[in-house]
Amino acid sequence: MKAFHLHLVSDATGETINSVARACLVQFEGVTISEHLWPMVRTQRQLEKVLAAIEEDLGAVIFTLVDDKLRVMLQEGCRALQIPCVPVLDPVIAVLASFFGVQSRGQPGRQHVLDAEYFGRIDAMDFALNHDDGQSTQDLDEADVILVGVSRTSKTPTCLYLANRGVKAANVPVVPGCPLSRELFEAKRPLIVGLTKDPARLVQVRRNRLRMLEQDQETEYVDSVSVRAEVATARRLFAEHGWVVIDVTRRSIEETAAEIMQLYTHRPREAP
Repeated sequence: MKAFHLHLVSDATGETINSVARACLVQFEGVTISEHLWPMVRTQRQLEKVLAAIEEDLGAVIFTLVDDKLRVMLQEGCRALQIPCVPVLDPVIAVLASFFGVQSRGQPGRQHVLDAEYFGRIDAMDFALNHDDGQSTQDLDEADVILVGVSRTSKTPTCLYLANRGVKAANVPVVPGCPLSRELFEAKRPLIVGLTKDPARLVQVRRNRLRMLEQDQETEYVDSVSVRAEVATARRLFAEHGWVVIDVTRRSIEETAAEIMQLYTHRPREAP
């Protein structure tokens, strides 16, 4: 298996370039990649240190620098080392600038400014944490989205992912023998989504969870017959109330959240 170094250079947190790298690298098999993330690179001295590290571990460079002097310095340094250097956002910014008829501002970290959208995400994150696993049901109607499902259907991480997109998400577990809160059924404002998973896969995930907690005993929680009945009961509940159902068996959290976002954005709104 071939081994390579990949350097990710950013003048902000590196979140954008890391996401781009993830999306690209999964397309390559038979290689191992050693990633080197260099965030908050905003001065010549910082970039000199990065170039020295690149020279020590030669590998391709992708970057999201907006300062012209730093960009030229990085590109010339990579040219001297004879390694590729890719400005991943340039094509998108160039096309948008042409279409809008407006030049980009070239200011580092503008996606992380402390504006109303940022504080909205913080509020959504607080809401998700305070309404995790059936907590604080008295104000469920203030949620944008409520996720309902049996244990280990990725309710909590999906809520946190949605919160990072500014969506106030709560989650309510379906537990055998435990009635669901009255507030869930009375909620009119939120989009309610039922999450389900293949019972066999659910048993496997639950066993792994118990093993991590050093509680690897046989209970109804991991009994295949009981789990099938539990999933079937949850699905009947979803159908009875007309809730949207998403099977998360073969979905990543990002894929599940993307579908929920689409459903939330395009659902019919009641007239004021």
